[in-house]
Amino acid sequence: MKPFRARYPVRIGDINYGGHMGNDKYLLLFHDARLAFLASLGVSEKDIGGGAGLIMSEAHLRFQAEVFLGDELEVSVRPRDVQASRFALDYEVTRAGDGAEAASGSTAMAAFDYAKRRVTRLPEAFRAALAALTKA
Repeated sequence: MKPFRARYPVRIGDINYGGHMGNDKYLLLFHDARLAFLASLGVSEKDIGGGAGLIMSEAHLRFQAEVFLGDELEVSVRPRDVQASRFALDYEVTRAGDGAEAASGSTAMAAFDYAKRRVTRLPEAFRAALAALTKA
């Protein structure tokens, strides 16, 4: 399967007192990449169809190399484990300049009915689109 890819320029607000990208910024990086991935499917976190949005239930992150101001990052996003109401997204972050693997991680996502404040089923069209990407 060929992953979706998004670019992200490292900005001054991403840098911590250690002179490299702060750990908290990686979840924002994942979020930006996830929004771009969803947009490529014609949906958003607030609307995946059928009155459902998405909510994150879990996140994992592994740091592999420092990232500095001015670096341009490439983030790949791949869906996996598509179920009736949940799925996971895997992320790989590389520095575009030298290809170094900077970080990787995953998020567990669930379809969520914000009006009823509960997990719901993934709309069939969205579930099928994700499932197709896991086989591509």
